[in-house]
Amino acid sequence: MTESEKKVRAVVAVPLAEELCGLIEELEPRLEVIHDAALVPPMRGPADWSGAPDFTRTPEQQRAFEALVDSADVLFGIPDVDPDALARTVSANPRLRWVMTTAAGGGSTVKAAELDRADLDRIVFTTSAGVHGGTLAEFALFAVLAGAKDLPRLRTDQDQRIWPERWEMRQVDEMTVLVVGLGGIGAECARRFHALGARVWGTTRSGRPVEGVDRLIALDDLVDAVGEVDAIVVTLPGTEQTRHLIGEEVLRAVKPGVILTNVGRGSVVDEAALLSALDDGRVGFAGLDVFEQEPLPAESPLWAHPRVLVSPHTAALSSKEEERIARRFAENATRLLDGRELRAVVDTVEFY
Repeated sequence: MTESEKKVRAVVAVPLAEELCGLIEELEPRLEVIHDAALVPPMRGPADWSGAPDFTRTPEQQRAFEALVDSADVLFGIPDVDPDALARTVSANPRLRWVMTTAAGGGSTVKAAELDRADLDRIVFTTSAGVHGGTLAEFALFAVLAGAKDLPRLRTDQDQRIWPERWEMRQVDEMTVLVVGLGGIGAECARRFHALGARVWGTTRSGRPVEGVDRLIALDDLVDAVGEVDAIVVTLPGTEQTRHLIGEEVLRAVKPGVILTNVGRGSVVDEAALLSALDDGRVGFAGLDVFEQEPLPAESPLWAHPRVLVSPHTAALSSKEEERIARRFAENATRLLDGRELRAVVDTVEFY
């Protein structure tokens, strides 16, 4: 085999089923996919990339694992989903060209590795952003419907066996829904709300049109926009720039009774400001899949708030997630080898 025909060595640094390793090679035959199941922790459930917490390696196995990841041209997953392990292998492996994180928010792990600028420029980092778009968009739709139909009131009346006077529910096709962040998840949210007849607005940096979005809103105009919408869907990643973007200033400006759902990162929403807005009725209902601190502390008032639905960061989970991420890896490998731009490249300044 000539140098030009030599396959690219793709090392799987996290748990992955053998059939999915085979799928990657089938989709992109220029890859040689290397995986040693004995050197990574077993999954406890779908897409459990960190694996069983009680898994340990012997010193010999640890050396073998490090030698394996250090031999990679490209990596599927961050070794042990650990920033320190990423930093070690980047330093030890000058041939490493690309790392795909299995998390949509994997940029935070890359940031935590504290790599120098030369390494950040040498290696392309991508995430699985967008792979979870459909599942998270379904939760966002569910949360807005739960607020529109007043699920807490229905649940309370049912628990107390009360048959009240009839009352009017809100209709999605009469609502304006603002999607804050029109990336992969946001675009899927927009598509679903548009299909149900809602008027869809969305925030954008690029200004590029997005299917199903009737109006693009600059982030600088967010405070003005929230006063005109019936529901806010947050899909943004967690960065220094997005921290508490949905905070006191925005929540003071909302239309009273607005429905809020967050399927992005918990840090984007200021929970103290949200609780205040829930208490005085500015926010009528909040369906949250992500939180500032996870697991959500038992003492958090969000648990018991009558107009809050708590989902334990589980809305993205799907038995198909591993296959979708394997397919994304194969697709991006093809792009890399063909000299084309990869999907979901990490911004190594803001790390999203």
